[in-house]
Order: sequence, then structure tokens, then C-alpha cells
Amino acid sequence: MHKNLRFAAPDADAIPIRLVPPDTALDDLTEVARGWAQHHGFSGTLAQICALPGSSGRPSMVLVGAGTAADRRRQRFAIGHAIAGLPGAIYALTNPPEGADGAEIALGYLFSTYRFDRYRNQGAAKAQLVAPTGVDAARLERIAAAEALTRDLINTPAEDMGPDALEAAARDLAGAFGAEIAVITGDDLLSANLPLIHAVGRAAARAPRLIDMRWGAGKRTLTLVGKGVCFDTGGLNLKPGASMGLMKKDMGGAATVLGLAQMIMAEGLDITLRVLIPAVENAVSGAAFRPGDIFTACNGKTVEINNTDAEGRLVLADALALANEAPADLTISMATLTGAARVAVGPDIAPFFTDDDGLAADLATAAEQVADPVWRLPFHPAYEPLIEPGIADLDNAPSGGMAGAITAALFLRRFVPDVPRYAHFDIYAWSQSNAPGRPKGGLGQGARAIFHMLSDGGQKP
Repeated sequence: MHKNLRFAAPDADAIPIRLVPPDTALDDLTEVARGWAQHHGFSGTLAQICALPGSSGRPSMVLVGAGTAADRRRQRFAIGHAIAGLPGAIYALTNPPEGADGAEIALGYLFSTYRFDRYRNQGAAKAQLVAPTGVDAARLERIAAAEALTRDLINTPAEDMGPDALEAAARDLAGAFGAEIAVITGDDLLSANLPLIHAVGRAAARAPRLIDMRWGAGKRTLTLVGKGVCFDTGGLNLKPGASMGLMKKDMGGAATVLGLAQMIMAEGLDITLRVLIPAVENAVSGAAFRPGDIFTACNGKTVEINNTDAEGRLVLADALALANEAPADLTISMATLTGAARVAVGPDIAPFFTDDDGLAADLATAAEQVADPVWRLPFHPAYEPLIEPGIADLDNAPSGGMAGAITAALFLRRFVPDVPRYAHFDIYAWSQSNAPGRPKGGLGQGARAIFHMLSDGGQKP
């Protein structure tokens, strides 16, 4: 478990925290305490802090503004983040007010204590929080540890997080939970009929590979497929420098499914789990694949390459076709796939595609319950001709620039025709600036919603 993301012992000597909605009378406080709060302008606005002095110099209580329900919807995790920023001491919530989610507050606290300190000491959070009453502390710690794994993987630069390092991370995870893992590397991909993964990664110094991890023997079967493009130059359709700066995060889909897999395994869900990760670098060399090339994918479909910078759907296609050979009850792909998705819903929402209305409803409900926002986009059939170039079965980069997220999703769907229930997430996997519970850098999206759906009700795989 990540070293920082834990609660204090439940029997710790803790300073009480009282959550106060806006404009709440504090008549039950002593006259001195009430005067202190009024003097410091405390009004209960969201995440406002007022420490009440105690006789020994230690605060007797900390007032934290709960804000309104609308405030909390506008800025999730704000209360937990405020608590994490308190001076060094142990604290305990006394009264989550009606409408304030104790689990969200607690998780926001844990997420706010995350630090990426591989290359520089970032300083640990000093405040410790006793898990609120009624909250499953151990489960929240497991979720936070999985999120930390996702963030650590995304935040690590490509020099230290190439396909080989991503494989090592998957092997470490498999070893921790007794999962089986197999990896097909380099030219062996051709022998295994995974030509698209090989084509995208063959120009790089570090060999492309397909990571295949299996765990559990539950009645429900679940396959997770994550895009593991460890760095994306754009290939011969070279990205401009400004667009290349964040491409270490182009393996965010792989990082997110590994975090989700950790949640599932740590929770011990009754699931047979398979994780497929095509891990590559999209590099430039004499061996790079070219615009105009046509490849035959794992499932026999031919694909014309019209832009080498639309490589993610290519590596996912082979992995999904492999998944389709032994269809799970539910298959989910996750990828930092298109800029169109980010433009459509912004960086804070994980858009997803599915043909299953029940699955869509369950994902939306779960997402709302755990503050992990998602939004359904359509597999719009009228756009199918856009991915059919005529010279081949499929086009990896339709011209025109319209509906880019949808056409990419339609492309992927062609490779799972036998999967009974399929969902594709087109995530951003990055927090652009510091936000409550989400420091600037790598970010898991959609994983907690999926995990909650799988473990706490709704349609099951």
C-alpha cells in the first residue's frame, strides 16, 4: 500500500473537527469560542477553516465550512482537501452534516495526501485523519492505494516508464496478488498474430509487447484492456512540440486498468479477471510504419493507415480482437485516445461508449455515488461509413475532423463483435492544475465508478 494514503488509528487522541454549513448559529459554543470564530470571519463557506484555541496551545476544535450541497457538487473533495492541509496533528470528524458524504470527505483527504516524490521529496501531508464513523476505512485505503499506483505510473516520464517498465509494474502487481501473467514481446507478436501492436512499436528501441494478466476464478468474467502507449511522438505524422509535452501520459489507459485491477483483487471480488495491455512507444526511425500502409489485424480485418498519430486504436484493436476470441461477460477498454473527447466534455469527465442501456445507467449511477464523473457518448451508426476507406476494411484516421471520439470508438467496436457487453472509456488521465484531491499530474478516471458498480450493486458482469 502507498506509504502515505492511510488513516490514523481509530483510538488516537484526536482534535475534533466540526463541519459547519453556511450561516449556522454556533450557540452551543462557549462565548469565547463563538467570538473567536466571528472575529475570524468564519461563515461556513466551503472548506473554510477556523481553529478554536485551547488552553494548552493546542486547538480545542477545528471548524470546517461544509458549504452548500451546490458548493460541494461544484468542487468535490474540497472538505477532505482542507483537512489534509491542516497543521500537523491527528483530527477526527464529529458531525458530517446531512447531505455531506463522509466517504467522499475521507477519500478526498486520502487523495490529497498523495505525493509523487520519485525524483524530489515533495513533503508529506502533516495532518492525519481518523476515518469518519460508518466509513469502510480499509476499503477506502485500498481504493486510494490503487489510485496512487495509477498516478505514479502516469507521472513517471517515458525514460523510466517505457514498455519494459510498464511490464515490470504489471508483473509486480501480479506477484502481489497471485495473478498469472504472460508477455509476448518484439517479433514474437507477429508469430502470435498481433501485427498492429508490432507495427506501431517496431520503430522504438524498446520492443513492443502485449501484457496478459489473469486473476481469480469467479462466476462473473471481466476483461480490461488498457492503451499502453508509453510515449507518442505521433510517428512519421510527427506531433508539434507543444502537443508532445504530455505524451508520457498516453499510457493512462493502461495505468488506469492496472489501478482498477488492483482494486478488484485487493477487494477480493468474485470475478474472473483478465487484463490486456498493448505496451509500445510510437517512435520515429527507419522502421516506422507509414501513412498509406495497410495491415491485416488480428481478426483478419484490413486497416489503412492515414495518420500514424492515430496509433492507440491500432494497438487496442489487436488486444480487443484477442479478448473477443474468449468473450468475457463484460469487456471494458480504457485509453487516452482522442483530443475530441477532451474537447467534448473537458478534462474532468470520463466519456464512455456502450450499446447496453442498463450498463450505461449503472455506470452513471455508480459514478454519481463515488464522485467519479462520467458521461455517455453514442456509438452513432450513421458515422460508420467514415471509418470505411474503400481500399481496406477500416480507416484509422478518417478525414474531416468531425466526431473524432465517436469514429474512434466505432473503430474499436469492430473488434469485439462477440462480446455481449462492451464499454469504451476515452479518458484524459491528467489534472491540468492543482485541485482538491487531484494535484497537477496523472489522474485515474472512471475506475472508481466501474469498481463501485461491480462491487456494490447495479448490473453485474
